[in-house]
Amino acid sequence: MRFSTIFVAVASIATSALAATSGTGDATFYEAGLGACGISNTDADFIVAIDAQTFDTFPGAGANPNANPICHKSLTATGPDGKTVSVLITDRCAGCAPGSIDLTPTAFQQLASLDVGRLHGVTWTIAA
Repeated sequence: MRFSTIFVAVASIATSALAATSGTGDATFYEAGLGACGISNTDADFIVAIDAQTFDTFPGAGANPNANPICHKSLTATGPDGKTVSVLITDRCAGCAPGSIDLTPTAFQQLASLDVGRLHGVTWTIAA
């Protein structure tokens, strides 16, 4: 009986962790530079700043954002028309609503023209 209780608890935690690794929101683009993960990027890099709520509550996150386990994880974003882009998480988007992401211009252009400015209904998943 005890094994099944432990198994259910572990399965529940695993399910919660998986739920926290995907989202839906808007995609915008920004001018890259020194990010919250402690590295500098350029607008030509395929990177993303993820919403502050997801960044701050990612399992293992602590006071030092440079040491956040979400840093350098791969994220795949899918636009409403099915186009996708794979990027690395290197920054935290303080102004993004929960579920929204901020891409470099180069990455954003894989989903839509920069003229769009804000792309609604973008889904994303962080690789395990």
